[in-house]
Amino acid sequence: MREMRTWFWWFVGFAGLGLAIVGTVMPIMPTVPFLIVATYGFNRSSPRFHAWIMEHRIFGPQIREWLDHRAIDPRVKAFVVVSMAVGLAVSFFLLPRPWWLLQVAVLVLVGAYVVTRPNPPKP
Repeated sequence: MREMRTWFWWFVGFAGLGLAIVGTVMPIMPTVPFLIVATYGFNRSSPRFHAWIMEHRIFGPQIREWLDHRAIDPRVKAFVVVSMAVGLAVSFFLLPRPWWLLQVAVLVLVGAYVVTRPNPPKP
């Protein structure tokens, strides 16, 4: 039974990692939330992959700030909002109007959530 749980969390870790990789190239899809899911899965299944994500030079600090303080760096907030705006602008030409308006609503909610998170403490 324990081994089955380990495989489940290993799958969760790699699924989160895969979705995060997609999120690095698609402006409408988030990256760090999926990396947090991957971190959670790997924490329960693979110390090696957990350490790799936590020590990643780009994403590691963001994940640690979230896990330790539930905080998002202001530069990351700006990048997220700009990326969502770019994705929204592109989808304006690609999606039928009702789907685009749904996307607007979702991105406004997500953007508001991101912007209202606290900033990490200064070192």
